[in-house]
Amino acid sequence: MKAIVLRELGGPKQASYEEVEVPAPKENEVLIRLKYASLNRRDLFITYGMYPGIELPSILGADGAGEVVAVGDQVANVTVGNAVMINPALNWGENRASQDSNHRILGMPSDGTFAEYVVVPAENVFPKPEYLSWEEAAALPLAGVTAFRSLMFRGQLKQGETVLIPGIGSGVALFALQIAVAYGADVFVTSSSDEKLEKARELGAKGGVNYRNENWVKEMKKLMGGADLIIDGVGGENFHHMVSLANPAGRIVTFGATNGPIKEVVLPRIFFKQLDIKGSTMGNPDDFQDMLQFFEQHKIHPYVDKCFPLKDAQEALHHMEKGDNFGKITLEIQ
Repeated sequence: MKAIVLRELGGPKQASYEEVEVPAPKENEVLIRLKYASLNRRDLFITYGMYPGIELPSILGADGAGEVVAVGDQVANVTVGNAVMINPALNWGENRASQDSNHRILGMPSDGTFAEYVVVPAENVFPKPEYLSWEEAAALPLAGVTAFRSLMFRGQLKQGETVLIPGIGSGVALFALQIAVAYGADVFVTSSSDEKLEKARELGAKGGVNYRNENWVKEMKKLMGGADLIIDGVGGENFHHMVSLANPAGRIVTFGATNGPIKEVVLPRIFFKQLDIKGSTMGNPDDFQDMLQFFEQHKIHPYVDKCFPLKDAQEALHHMEKGDNFGKITLEIQ
């Protein structure tokens, strides 16, 4: 089969399109013939070694959707021919509040979805919602469950609340926007692109501010007031602005740090405002099932930015690295 294999670190140029053996499912595993996969920033970080637990060689890719073509012993929840999508959070564990020490994500060190076939545990396979295309189903899993858990489980979103999502355009941020709007929240966003801000409004955002503007925080306060819940995947110095923009007794859920670490945290600004700051990432099987039910109930479609053939995965990773995308980047496989 054809696959995108990372054997050395050094960025997207090291992601090689190769011929490798088709894997065979073991007990409690299934073999899926993939139709589409999608990129996450995690894939890009891995190519540079900017991710814990690097083990190479490995086939990249966490997200995918396709058809079951073989099952191992003891598999009862799926059969050959089923149309499925993959929950890439492997071995979460029994505690919904936090993942087990054995938890890992598909696509390094376990071989992932940038391939014609992939083997995954049967418990990580879910029926593809009929209303979603193959491409949409592949675009949803990692970013979708991360956004849903951040909003609903960790953020405890309530209808009518004001939500702020900085850095709109990434997969998680866009899914968070779509989920919060569908749930009845007033959503505001930031971006360095006026075009992305306009697209976000078309998806239901009440408004947005370009953070390249010198006084963008004041602009946002005037526009939004304060935020009851902030879903932040940016981190860095920007986090201090999130503290400023949060309402008293507000919640900030952080799921990523694309702008790096926070150099200083001024604790009085947090405790005098009675803020709750929570971390969140991925989700357990219940989060994933709840996310799928919510998307199906509200008929939410993932927003796809651009699709590349599998052989052009390097180009797709470079496209992600530029940061111009609005929505998910996908790979067509079959």
